[in-house]
Amino acid sequence: MSPADDIAAALPELESWIGRSRLVPEDIALSAVRRAAATFDLDPDGFKPGDELPPHWYSLFFADMPRQSVIGHDGHPKKGAFLPPIPLPRRMGAGRRVRFMGNLRVGDAAAKKVEVAAITPKAGRTGQIVVLTMRQTIIARGKTLAVDEFDAIYREAVAAGTASKTSPPAAAPADSVWSDTVFLDPVLVFRYSAITWNAHRIHYDADYARGEEGYPTVVQNGGLTMHLLLDSALKRAPGRLAGYSARLARPLFVGDGVTFHGAAPEGRTMRAWAADKDGLLAAEMTLEFEA
Repeated sequence: MSPADDIAAALPELESWIGRSRLVPEDIALSAVRRAAATFDLDPDGFKPGDELPPHWYSLFFADMPRQSVIGHDGHPKKGAFLPPIPLPRRMGAGRRVRFMGNLRVGDAAAKKVEVAAITPKAGRTGQIVVLTMRQTIIARGKTLAVDEFDAIYREAVAAGTASKTSPPAAAPADSVWSDTVFLDPVLVFRYSAITWNAHRIHYDADYARGEEGYPTVVQNGGLTMHLLLDSALKRAPGRLAGYSARLARPLFVGDGVTFHGAAPEGRTMRAWAADKDGLLAAEMTLEFEA
């Protein structure tokens, strides 16, 4: 059967997953906050119980914790364990849309409600894909603090020895008014993966990334790219962050450099983006701020 036939055959079961939800509890412990602070080159002793965390730090908590026996060959949980059994082998983050109503605090007893929001098959430039949209609601102190809709793309396998297909390259915008250049350090990627409990092998196993997923080397974690881009943008924020939308345009690779850029604020919004070492657009984001 072709990938399109496999998807069509699986669609009735996949659609039964839409609307399913589960709750992931999390204690926002001081020790975990200090590890995150150190990873992002902040003073770990600068945080104490009750302190508000930066709004986007919710994504550093609430990790799924599958038992080793349900981990698949790629490092993700086996299909059907936590996520729908989409019959395509390769999974990568694609983008997200987030609204903030408050911030986590050190010491919170918090929870994340995870819901399958949509499963959308498509014929893309790189072959058959399925877009899985997960809705994540962050709750603490009896209030909703954030709602995050996260898109992951499932893709076809690549033949051994062939390169992974990517979307046509586009030059990064030329209207930036600020920039930060960052080295994609393998140690940082390791520490981020440890904090978020991400075992996807493309982020640390170069032989796997090359031989089985068609990448030239270890792939930068897309969640880390978004976190670093937000860090850069929030240094120039015109107000309190109310939400953002982000899209990953092409993969970045560990050991390369990336430059984060931003345009001048327009009202309560600001555009920011990441350019790879060749000046091509790798990620883009629109931030919204409170009035």
